[in-house]
Amino acid sequence: MQDTAKYLIHADITADGVVERNDVVGAVFGQTEGLLGDELEIRDLQESSKVGRIDVEIASEGGQSFGELTIATSLDKVETAILAAALETIDRIGPCRSLIEVRNIEDVRSARRREVVDRAKRLLRESFDGAVMTSDELIEEVRRSIRVEDITEYEGYPAGPRVEESDAVIVVEGRADVLQLLKYGIKNAVAVEGTDVPEAVAALTREKTVTAFLDGDRGGDLILKELAQVGDIDFVATAPEGRSVEDLDRHEVMAALREKVTHEEFLERRDAETAEGLAATDGSAVPAPDEGESATGTESPTEPSARESAEDGTSTDAGEPATDDGHGGADGDDPSGTADVDGTEPDAEVDGEPASAGDTPEESDGEPGSADEPVTLGGHVRAVVEAGTGLARLLDGEMAVIAETDAGSAFDLVRDAERAPTVLVLDGELTQRVLDVCAQRGVEQVVARSEGDFVKKPAGVRVRTAERFLQPADAG
Repeated sequence: MQDTAKYLIHADITADGVVERNDVVGAVFGQTEGLLGDELEIRDLQESSKVGRIDVEIASEGGQSFGELTIATSLDKVETAILAAALETIDRIGPCRSLIEVRNIEDVRSARRREVVDRAKRLLRESFDGAVMTSDELIEEVRRSIRVEDITEYEGYPAGPRVEESDAVIVVEGRADVLQLLKYGIKNAVAVEGTDVPEAVAALTREKTVTAFLDGDRGGDLILKELAQVGDIDFVATAPEGRSVEDLDRHEVMAALREKVTHEEFLERRDAETAEGLAATDGSAVPAPDEGESATGTESPTEPSARESAEDGTSTDAGEPATDDGHGGADGDDPSGTADVDGTEPDAEVDGEPASAGDTPEESDGEPGSADEPVTLGGHVRAVVEAGTGLARLLDGEMAVIAETDAGSAFDLVRDAERAPTVLVLDGELTQRVLDVCAQRGVEQVVARSEGDFVKKPAGVRVRTAERFLQPADAG
């Protein structure tokens, strides 16, 4: 009956005594019988499916009963109004005095029309948004496809097409870093995808001249330590403090690679800066550097000699990458050719994709910041998914925990988070509903135990399974 109903009669019930549903239904049939004639007899109308069942919700409190009565009809509006008025003539329910007052008559078709209009508006916004691409968007799409096709894999890890044949390689943190370097014509980069450096990349570093090009934060420092333990590093280049390789533009990338130093010199600079920080803490007039500066070996303002040395090229004689237009490095006498850029075969410059949280150094499983809580994305994945906790955990850009709850409540967790999260770690299946709310809240990356069937995958959210993080640990 609900499928064919045109109107719903809503009425409020009040009775001076305790009554039940059966009493209300009996009063409706008994006190309206013969009142409206044979054509509007409720019992006959129900048999002919013109009136639906009588729905009653009743509750008692303090010796009185209160409730609501609902009747669905497929009669016309006049007959429905007459039937509703007849209900208000009922003055007794069971042994108790009562009052039935019709609150309203709802036009079901009108409500459905409103739903149709609202849904049509949503479809118009969602389905046709960005359907027509501008000229710039068309060019960007073609460039992106060329760049993505150019990226390859080395033993299962993102790499440029020249890694295997080149005498020198650049080790970066994630896939986005490799793509960014490809955009600027540097084709010999390989990503470690976390602090747990894979054996394949470690073995590669022992065979070739290696430059570690890492982010200017604590995560980059952790990867450098790990790489130094399991592999062989010749030179070190870092992004400016607090920035990632994937965020740098062309001249910043080239400047960082030109100013690379040997691994030994990098360690000496970092130790010197750490000593200065300790001296300042003991009362020296020199202020102590921030923790991020000490961890990444960022150039100290109190070391002009090191800066001047870099500007004069004394520490850059290890060479610099050649760009696509054929320009060489500062000195041009580097036999190792650390940054291998295909300068003899000009490639179309391919613009980069937006930076994502999935390729930042916190994506790795490094040293924890405390005894209880991991400080990297890989650590959180192992703590939540590998441990089988059945939890959903929200992280900010520094890989600190914002909130966590049961995996089944992941949607509410993301929707109600006070601060916009950066990463969601989910010990369960990622559904379309959770993925959509992540896109709405600006979540950059989701790591789940498994993925469901997606009708639409938001471009701004990077989705990966926990297996990507757990396999390297087993391999190492």
